[in-house]
Amino acid sequence: MDEAEIPDGRTTAADEGRRARRYDPRRRERVLDAALEVLVEDGVAGLTHRKVAARADVPLGSVTYHFASLAELRTHAFAWYVEQRTAEYEALFTGVASREDLIDVLVEQVSEVPSRYRSAVLGFELHLAALRDPALRALTHGWTASSRAVLARFTTPETAARLDALLEGMIMHALLSTEPEPREVTRAAIVQALGPAAGPAA
Repeated sequence: MDEAEIPDGRTTAADEGRRARRYDPRRRERVLDAALEVLVEDGVAGLTHRKVAARADVPLGSVTYHFASLAELRTHAFAWYVEQRTAEYEALFTGVASREDLIDVLVEQVSEVPSRYRSAVLGFELHLAALRDPALRALTHGWTASSRAVLARFTTPETAARLDALLEGMIMHALLSTEPEPREVTRAAIVQALGPAAGPAA
C-alpha cells in the first residue's frame, strides 16, 4: 500500500509534505519582491512569469495563480514598491525640526543614490512604463501627490512641488552620471529651490 493511502485518518509523510508546501502566507509578497528584482535587472520588457517564479523559488503556477497576466503582475509589483517607498520617504522626515534639518535630508536623498540604486531604478522604470499604461500613471500621480504632501509640511505646496521636481531630476542625473556631483552643489540647488528663509517677525 502506498504511504499516502494509509487508512484511519492518520497523517502520512506525503500529506505533511503537501501541507507544508501549500502553507506559505508570504508567498504573494515574495513573488512581488521577486518581480521587483527582475524589473531592476531586466526592465519592464524583461519581466516574465517564469523569471519571477525562478527568482522567488516557487512553482510557475504559483505566480500565474496570483497574477494571471504580466500586466497584472507588473502593476501589483510597482504598487508594492510605491507602498514601501512611501513609508520609507515619510520616515526620513520624522526628526526634521528646522530648515537646516530639511535641507540635510534632501541633500542625502541625492547623495545616497549609489547606495539606493535599486530603489532609484525602480522609480524610473515605473515612470517610463507609466507613459503607456494609464493604470501605472494613476499610481505615479498618487505617489507624487504623497511625496509633495510630505514636503508641504515644511514649506508651501508650490515650493514642495518645485522641490519634488528638482529632486527627481537630480536623482536621475546622479543615477546616470559617471562622477558624483559635489554635495555643496546639490545643497546650493536645493536651497535655491526652497527659497529664502523666513525672517524674524516684525
